[in-house]
Amino acid sequence: MNDTALADALLRALEDHVLPLTRKGVAQGNKIFGAALLRKSDGSTVLAETNNETENPLWHGEVHLLKRYREVPDLPPPEELIFLSTHEPCSMCLSAITWAGFDNFFDFFTHEDSRDSFAIPHDLKILKEVFTLNPGGYRRENAYWKARSVAEVIADADPDQQAALKARADAIRAEYDALSGAYQDGKAANDIPLR
Repeated sequence: MNDTALADALLRALEDHVLPLTRKGVAQGNKIFGAALLRKSDGSTVLAETNNETENPLWHGEVHLLKRYREVPDLPPPEELIFLSTHEPCSMCLSAITWAGFDNFFDFFTHEDSRDSFAIPHDLKILKEVFTLNPGGYRRENAYWKARSVAEVIADADPDQQAALKARADAIRAEYDALSGAYQDGKAANDIPLR
C-alpha cells in the first residue's frame, strides 16, 4: 500500500473499529487507549480492542489486543499485519509488541498528547523514572520494529488527498477529546492503580 491508502486504512480502523469499542470502555471506567491489527496486503482490519484496565491493570489497549490476538484462531501471523495504536505505546506495550513479533507499529497520538491533552502522564513518567529517557528518547526504528505516526503517513500521502485525511484525523481527535473528558470525570470511581 502507498501512504495514501495506508492513511485511509489506519483512519478507517480507528473510526469503524477502535472508537466504538473505546466508547464502551470509557463508559465502564477504562482509559481511552486502543489498538487494531490490519492486513499489510489490503489494510483491512483483522482485530481491534480497547483498554480494559478495570478488569486487569495490565490490559492496556495494545496488550489487551495482543491477548485477544492469541485467543482467536487462524489470524494472520504478525509479519503480515500492521499494528495500530491510538496513543504512542507505553514501555510495557512497546515490549509486548516486540515480544509478540510485530515489525511495525503506528500511533495516532504521542506520549506528550497523553500527558498534556489527556492528563495521563504515566508513560513519560515511567520512561523517565525507570529508563531515564526523555520524551522521544527511545528509537522509533530499531532491530525489532519501525514506528511511524499516523500524522507522518498523512503528510506523506498524495497532496490532493491530504485535506480530506486531515479532516478525518481532526474528527477523530475531537471524539477522543470528548472521551477523555468522560474518563477524567469518572476516574475517581474506579480502582485502576495509575489513573
